[in-house]
Amino acid sequence: MAMLKALVVDDASFVRDLVKRTVRQRFPVIETTDAQNGRRAQSLMSRTAFDLVLCDWEMPEMSGLELLQWMRQQPQYQKVPFIMITSRGDKDHVIEAVKEGVSEYLGKPFSPDGLSKKIIKVMGRSLKDAMDRSGKSMASPADAFMESASLLTRKPEAAAEAPERADSPKAPPSPSAGGNRAAAPRGSMSLASVRFAESTLKSVVKDINLTEVRVIAKRDQMFPGILDQAVVDIEIGENQMARLNGYVHQLQAVDKRQDTDFVSVTIRFVDEDPKKLEDLSRFIARFRSGR
Repeated sequence: MAMLKALVVDDASFVRDLVKRTVRQRFPVIETTDAQNGRRAQSLMSRTAFDLVLCDWEMPEMSGLELLQWMRQQPQYQKVPFIMITSRGDKDHVIEAVKEGVSEYLGKPFSPDGLSKKIIKVMGRSLKDAMDRSGKSMASPADAFMESASLLTRKPEAAAEAPERADSPKAPPSPSAGGNRAAAPRGSMSLASVRFAESTLKSVVKDINLTEVRVIAKRDQMFPGILDQAVVDIEIGENQMARLNGYVHQLQAVDKRQDTDFVSVTIRFVDEDPKKLEDLSRFIARFRSGR
């Protein structure tokens, strides 16, 4: 029986489900409730006492930062752990969240192990005692993402540490007519940095719409597995970056040959934030016009 209560807040249902699944499998003593934005979370927190909040930053109606600011003003929530789970990992945003009283900061995309460690860190003794009373071990293995699809695209066991994000990744060389036939996008190339829990893929945007993006990447990089979380960084203006959350929908060789040098990766978007959709629409218009 669950003894602790956690609130999962994110505008993307896909991300909420991933977080809840990890918590449920790793910490069966924690009961999860979810909300699609800060305003809904605020309403739930006013009626129910939660022991932990796991929250996105960018959401419609009320952002994660605004929820955190409100939460720290409530006597019953001044010391309740708050983990910010977001694709906004730059130094300024981290500092801003720390100033407002965030307990921990976890970048998207995240691994089940990474999320579990953050929860253990902020919950401390209360979580250990609840697990002990239920007869569960804190060291029990739990990977909420071990699904059959991962067996088809398994990553190396000793994955290298994720490289630093690059706001302006170098594009893979455009395949030429003498070998691979995958042509780069017409006009000026649109670059995309696609981040996964254990790697960052430097790529060129081949096609994009409001639902998904297809990128072409050099084969010599570390590729994700099907259904892995992803964050797509695309430049929408001078010094302006849109960070779009999604998951790997398809991996496909560019050529019908085993020795192809390029791989096509399709990322399905999961964001429902109107601001992100507006940014994406502007990028699509610029991409279609070849500018």
